[in-house]
Amino acid sequence: MTFSMGPSLLFCPADRPERYLKAASRADAVILDLEDAVAPPDKQRARGAILAQVGAAGDDPELDPSRTIVRVNPVTTEDFAKDLHCLAHTPYRTVMLAKAESAEQLKALEGYQVIALCETALGVLNAPAIAAAPNVVALMWGAEDLLATLGGTSSRKDDGGYRAVALHARSSVLLAARAFGKEAIDAVYTNIPDLDGLADETADAVASGFGSKACIHPGQAAVVRKAYAPSEEEVAAAHELLDAATAAGSGVFQHHGKMIDGPILKHAQGILRRAGRDA
Repeated sequence: MTFSMGPSLLFCPADRPERYLKAASRADAVILDLEDAVAPPDKQRARGAILAQVGAAGDDPELDPSRTIVRVNPVTTEDFAKDLHCLAHTPYRTVMLAKAESAEQLKALEGYQVIALCETALGVLNAPAIAAAPNVVALMWGAEDLLATLGGTSSRKDDGGYRAVALHARSSVLLAARAFGKEAIDAVYTNIPDLDGLADETADAVASGFGSKACIHPGQAAVVRKAYAPSEEEVAAAHELLDAATAAGSGVFQHHGKMIDGPILKHAQGILRRAGRDA
């Protein structure tokens, strides 16, 4: 199952409908958040805000359903059923399930495309089974919720880099997603003013194989998009390499003093796909 909404996914509190369109205009997709971004007393109002902007008939939403994700509360909460009741009256069919922990939980979301958010110890350990669920189109991991379930205090060290356990979770979720042909989404970067740090982390996400990165502020989306967009030099080099492969025929060959084989050619093809160019 192929799935892509573009590289930058921007969270927007569902109880702030005045921000919906701005968020959608800044990023490739907007995530209307009914979970952590909304205080418990305001969740019903947030659901009402989502319903209000889809129109009385439910078929004329302000937001593009193909570029809108709704993050629902965990299956184990009372709010989950209320979230589903709300969604049933909207055209939105891509759901992010907070704190996904088992493949069994995904059955409650039959009929929806699900982004499973693995942000607990159990969710990370069960990532392969979750990724194998037929209605799952992507996995995302979450750092701070994960550390909270472990009894930790922070996912990052003083230098801003992730602690070993967070890096393990990041890699585990990426591997599980890709092993089952699903998309992988990198976690948010919470230091909002540090755009250089965001750029570096997104560049690593691109190089590692994440298809998207989630954002928590509109100013982050452009940084993420830029990191995913190959430079003209990278595009030219990829074309040159693939042309050289065609000229060489099959098998391993040398190009600018480097050994080139199938995996290296796939890297070049990936660059052209991200650039929207034909390989």
